[in-house]
Amino acid sequence: MTFEKTILCIGAGYVGGPTMAMIASQCPRCRVTVVDINPERIAAWNSDNLPIYEPGLDELVRATRGRNLFFSTDIEQGIRENEIIFVSVNTPTKSFGLGAGMAADLQYWEKTARQILEFSESSKIVIEKSTLPVKTALAMERILNCQENGIHFDVLSNPEFLAEGTAVRDLEHPDRILIGSRETDNGLKARQTLVDIYASWVPKERILTSNIWSSELSKLVSNAFLAQRISSINAISALCEKAEADVTEVSRAVGMDSRIGPKFLNASIGFGGSCFRKDILNLVYLCRNYGLDVVADYWESVVKINDYQQERFIRNMLGAMFNTLAGKRICLWGFAFKANTGDTRESPAIFIARRLLEEQAEIVVSDPKALGNARTDLTGVRGQIRYVEDPLQAAEGCHAIALLTEWDLYRNLDFPKIFDSMAKPAFIFDGRNILDHRRCFDIGFNVYPVGKPPLTHFLEER
Repeated sequence: MTFEKTILCIGAGYVGGPTMAMIASQCPRCRVTVVDINPERIAAWNSDNLPIYEPGLDELVRATRGRNLFFSTDIEQGIRENEIIFVSVNTPTKSFGLGAGMAADLQYWEKTARQILEFSESSKIVIEKSTLPVKTALAMERILNCQENGIHFDVLSNPEFLAEGTAVRDLEHPDRILIGSRETDNGLKARQTLVDIYASWVPKERILTSNIWSSELSKLVSNAFLAQRISSINAISALCEKAEADVTEVSRAVGMDSRIGPKFLNASIGFGGSCFRKDILNLVYLCRNYGLDVVADYWESVVKINDYQQERFIRNMLGAMFNTLAGKRICLWGFAFKANTGDTRESPAIFIARRLLEEQAEIVVSDPKALGNARTDLTGVRGQIRYVEDPLQAAEGCHAIALLTEWDLYRNLDFPKIFDSMAKPAFIFDGRNILDHRRCFDIGFNVYPVGKPPLTHFLEER
């Protein structure tokens, strides 16, 4: 079969794999290849057990793999053979040197740029898919176009706006596709090439074009705004608990204001995932670099509130359980940073588990998709930890349940049976406010939601 376009994605992670599967599905005249330096990850993409869990992804990959979607470890060949290259490599927060703890670590990105330069035998369109600091495209242009050999590279910015758990739906019906380019003849031509690919299934009014710096910055700002809403309602949840207000009622009243809207106003133990914290700290670092310290302080406070909310959850548990957790068994329902994913990166559950172990509690971790990652995250941590997938078995003999991920399966469990199996008095700390708190209380639990008055059987608190 002759393909109209050949597309390569360097990086087979949470962004690269699903995005390329969707492009292959919607653009059958395009050959799409995904490469990665990790042979185990590529082997998993070529198997029936994909390396990431995402609803609908298995079906999407099965329908396209071997037809016009291919997974390989041969990065050199991929660069040589493809005309359009997406760069979707890891850009973690820097852990060393200048900017440690805030700036993006760009070593993997630069290594990839130099590989593209080394192995390219023809002109390419190179697309930033990773989340990168604004003006990174300038550095990529300087690396790629440093040789006068007749080969030219056009660099585009095409940030991802996927939410884990709904990534396939987000790819098929995106709020928007953003494509930034240099506003030169070559830049605009390259931009149109990418617009035409997405226009195969995305309505044209949802495909936004901009200058390349606006595109790079928009990704950071989008995540910062979403995280800010979470931290805002979590800050109010602390006040609600003191004032005996109900944060759910407050957020509903606030969210009905059409200027504000209801999304991301659910109080919880805080945000996690690979993007929010990393992108906000990156934004903070950029602001400080440009001398905008007041702006940097504002955005850094979003992260501080998130950290505060997690510590506050532990302190509430400690206070409710008679100021000691030592020797008590705590069941953690959920370890993924959100439902419908196995991803545990920056999950609040990691911090909470570690803090509980510091208090010398025993913990039992339960999650339908993230137990493998949980074991990795807690490797080397001192304390007694068990991993039990079944939430009912996990709760047996426990003094308390801490619900940390909003999996639907936790809503309708056999709570009378769970209560009977636990040590008494039995506690539930609902870190996501998804349970029927009154029903749990009537069964006999002492219930502590986030941002609401507790429901307890202790006379002094009723």
